[in-house]
Amino acid sequence: MEPVEIVSGTAVPLRRADVDTDQIIPSDWLKRVERTGFEKGLFSEWRDNRDFVLNDERHDGAVVLVAGPNFGTGSSREHAVWAIQQYGFGAVVSPRFADIFANNCTKNGLVPVQVSAEVGEALLDAVEADPDLVITVDVRNLTLEAPAAGISCGFPMDTATRERFLEGLDDIDLSLSHETAIAEYESGRAGWLPTTA
Repeated sequence: MEPVEIVSGTAVPLRRADVDTDQIIPSDWLKRVERTGFEKGLFSEWRDNRDFVLNDERHDGAVVLVAGPNFGTGSSREHAVWAIQQYGFGAVVSPRFADIFANNCTKNGLVPVQVSAEVGEALLDAVEADPDLVITVDVRNLTLEAPAAGISCGFPMDTATRERFLEGLDDIDLSLSHETAIAEYESGRAGWLPTTA
């Protein structure tokens, strides 16, 4: 995955609570073999309604998705994260994330920014009032700022996850960082044991 230190730009206000992964990317999209093209399925059932916020041209090019509480519930599917990323979002802000969704975010380079309910509501209000409002998510300092709206706060992220974002390390990269130790261990294993070679 690519390193992520700053996500800064305009936002989409998704004023809905309890959004589950089937609403983020309906199950029909899970049949795809490729790992690309999921942006077309993002909230696809809701996008049929021309009044849905993603159909509002004022939010074109947004890089932050500001959602209501309890975002990403339901079944685990990386496709939900891929759809959000491929649409152009680098961060999702919510007062609460489903644990497995947040975990999928961190393993794929999408920054989950958990804020208080008050900050979440203030951000939704601010973005609805001003679609040009710039929100900056700083992973190094674990801060979210929207200066024009007077919003500034920190957000939680454990040290290991923060370093993964800053270094651009996915699970495979983390395993490969131990390549020398793995090779050393494998060279000393009994010959009768199974190998991957």
